[in-house]
Amino acid sequence: MSRFEEGLSTLKGTSQAPACRGRRGEVGPYNEPFQSPQSGPMSDLANKRLVLGMTGGIACYKICELVRRLTERGATVDVVMTEAATHFVTPVTMQALSGRPVYVDQWDARMPNNMAHINLTRGADAVLIAPASTDFLAKLAHGMADDLLTTLCVARACPLLVVPAMNREMWANPATQRNAAQLRADGVTLLGPAEGDQACGEVGSGRMLEPHEILEDLIAHFQPKVLAGKRVLVTAGPTSEPIDPVRVLTNVSSGKMGYAIARAAREAGAGVTLVSGPTALAAPRGVRRVDVMTARDMLDAVMAGVPDADIFVAVAAVADWRVKEVSASKLKKTDGGPPALEFVQNPDILGTVAARPRPPYCVGFAAETEDLARHATEKRARKRVPLLVGNLAQDVLGRDDTTLVLYDDAGEHPLARLSKLAAARQLVAEISRRAGS
Repeated sequence: MSRFEEGLSTLKGTSQAPACRGRRGEVGPYNEPFQSPQSGPMSDLANKRLVLGMTGGIACYKICELVRRLTERGATVDVVMTEAATHFVTPVTMQALSGRPVYVDQWDARMPNNMAHINLTRGADAVLIAPASTDFLAKLAHGMADDLLTTLCVARACPLLVVPAMNREMWANPATQRNAAQLRADGVTLLGPAEGDQACGEVGSGRMLEPHEILEDLIAHFQPKVLAGKRVLVTAGPTSEPIDPVRVLTNVSSGKMGYAIARAAREAGAGVTLVSGPTALAAPRGVRRVDVMTARDMLDAVMAGVPDADIFVAVAAVADWRVKEVSASKLKKTDGGPPALEFVQNPDILGTVAARPRPPYCVGFAAETEDLARHATEKRARKRVPLLVGNLAQDVLGRDDTTLVLYDDAGEHPLARLSKLAAARQLVAEISRRAGS
């Protein structure tokens, strides 16, 4: 066993289950159904069958991780490799990770009719080429069909997604740029490339996206584009109001719900700006994040973005009050007891946006501890927004799942308990329907 194969065995050992038996069952024919035991976010690709094409490039080693992630999300992955790709990763490796036969030869006799280029794409939900070399982009752009992978791309009956991976000069070459433009014009989706360190030692554009980025883009590809062309502004997280240089007044908020809504809106085809208070979360892929601290900072950022927004979703847990006079130095503990602090009310961000002459479609959030229906209904009327989303704080704070209740002119509409991402996708669909998107 090579050192690479030994390392791959270690990688497989970190998974929650064996690579083949027990998680995906026995290796079977190309069209064998995949039965995923996963649920929730881990089943984003359940019942999806993907054809993963690999071309020659050092980024092939990252595809091992990608296949693991795809199968964990419930996908069935049929791997097709060019002869060049086999110089970087073996077909045995990819078969072990996918639990499926791997195809290299256009004349593979394992297909009863010897037509792998037809059979592999029929019933597939997408063809994903990763990594896609400079040579392969040129072949795709000109409709060449001189091996199994190029031929099945020409013969496919499903969407084609391509992940370029090459040296920065190769990517910048005018011929490559013409080929990329032609592929986009032909309806092919290009994912990346990214910028950064390259295997050759140079730095620049052309680097393949990381496996988790490809995964997010692929999941997004399959989501309904109910907000295509729309611009969505979302607030998330807490605000932090200073008392002195080391103390703050804040709310308990992880930001998970707001970040999930931002991701779901981007998946739905919208251009998304996320105005976020301090959180430990990474910005969702493809979402523009504006970091703020205080309620007044958040108001300024929101008002800067509102003129371009079609939809405004106010999820942030904004501190209702702030200290009137912030101490320039740390307040000291004394025998005289705690300091006397005078508070003033923070601006009403949602109310300010909703009161504009031509506001975007406004969605508010209400996290209550009791009597949710009454408080949420009163808040919606007070803010004058068409839709308000309520939940009980003690049931959702710090959790990865939530129960949402929608309040509008027609009354109260409870939703099922879901992961926050699944709930966000359901909410985005409701917003799209109500906003007339």
